[in-house]
Amino acid sequence: MTFWRWLWFLIKVGAVAAAALWIADRPGQVSFVWLGYRVETSIGVLLAALVVLLAITLLLHRLWRLVWRTPRDLARLNQERKRQQGYRALSQGMAAVAAGDAAEAHRQAKLANKLLKDPPLILLLAAQTAQLGGDENAARRYFTAMLEKPETSFLGLRGLLMQALKAGDKAEALALARRAYDERPSTPWAVTTLLDLQLEGGKWREARLLLQQAVKLKALPEAKAKRIRAVILAEQARVEPIASGLDAAREAVKLAPDLVPARARLAELLTQAGRTKEATKTIEQGWALMPHPLLAAAYTGIFPGEDALARYRRFLRLVQIAPRHRESLLAEGECAIAAELWSEARKQLDAAASIEGERPSTRLCRLMIRLEESHGGEAAAARRWLLAMAEADPDPAWLCGRCGTLTQTWQADCPHCRAFDSLAWQAPQRAVTATLIGPAAALSAPGHGDHERSEAGAKEAAGHGGPQPAILPPTPGARAAPLSAPVDAARRVN
Repeated sequence: MTFWRWLWFLIKVGAVAAAALWIADRPGQVSFVWLGYRVETSIGVLLAALVVLLAITLLLHRLWRLVWRTPRDLARLNQERKRQQGYRALSQGMAAVAAGDAAEAHRQAKLANKLLKDPPLILLLAAQTAQLGGDENAARRYFTAMLEKPETSFLGLRGLLMQALKAGDKAEALALARRAYDERPSTPWAVTTLLDLQLEGGKWREARLLLQQAVKLKALPEAKAKRIRAVILAEQARVEPIASGLDAAREAVKLAPDLVPARARLAELLTQAGRTKEATKTIEQGWALMPHPLLAAAYTGIFPGEDALARYRRFLRLVQIAPRHRESLLAEGECAIAAELWSEARKQLDAAASIEGERPSTRLCRLMIRLEESHGGEAAAARRWLLAMAEADPDPAWLCGRCGTLTQTWQADCPHCRAFDSLAWQAPQRAVTATLIGPAAALSAPGHGDHERSEAGAKEAAGHGGPQPAILPPTPGARAAPLSAPVDAARRVN
């Protein structure tokens, strides 16, 4: 680049020198009278005088412009300096908010407001500073003021939405989320926030439509979107009549084959529609994926009026799909007890006990007590199982992963905290289930009197007041309320 600049300079110097030589080779005289004076000179001198005069004129013009524009330039420089200082204060204020320094953030916000004369970003800094200081009312005023400025209205909307979510005001949060989505439907966080609120509010049809937009924007992974859609369809199948519920349950099983409540509901609806072969196949396919008491209950419900021996023979086909699984052993053992096949029942329950180890489940203890009492076994053996039941591990239940609520029936939203798809089939902690299975779990201290109380509590849990066997069919389409005692216990633990 420097070479070409020097080349161009030499060209210009050469052109000037060539013009001077050309004029010097062609001398001439110039004569004129001006203000009573007669001037005679050569062409070269006249041209040189004109060049000097032009240079002086340009110099004077520049000096005049400098004098004329200096105050305005100084004002502009001062304004630019303040602007730079203001944005520096704004940046430092944002950094202070991120660092949790409320005092520094407040100081920088005041300085930025003084230097920048209330630009839109200062409102955001002021709102965040107010939130950092715990003044939610002031933050709300700033966020509301941001709505009036087009460049910050969306930020203000998000701030108000986050405040509503923090305060637990779902109605206001839903309205703000809808407004944010309407304003910018292509913003991922607006889509996912509105979707979460619709799911927690049970607005299934709206959520299904919005789920397509979330997948299109890649705001959700495709696998997670399929799971959400499957849970929504399972919930719709749970509460809707056979005609519409059957299609929803079928699609839910197709999207999430391991979603046991959807498969069990599909089998129930197929049974109600008289399609017992398809219902049987549906449960057997699910049993191969994950044996579950809900599937066993649905399998029982296919032929609710059959005798115990026929049911046992039918269950043999189901349990042979996963013969060594705990649920298969317990289901076959329970059916064998009902059919009075004592040796086969003992064989299966002993196998289940070997799987569970030293801490048997409440369900296994209950079945062993039934076996010992029905078969006329030894009183000491029944007593041992009664005492073991008092110390037994709790049976799995639908447990909310967010709030710890226990419920007997699966549903898409937690009945307590309304969290979507938070219920998982798992064994709760003993502290949670102590009130669920009666006083026996609380009476675990050694001693003769304590053993008597533990045995009494175990008998109470093993009787009619305890949980029903897993293979008994549940009420189709029922929306179960959470168990009050386990809920309170769960709150204490969580």
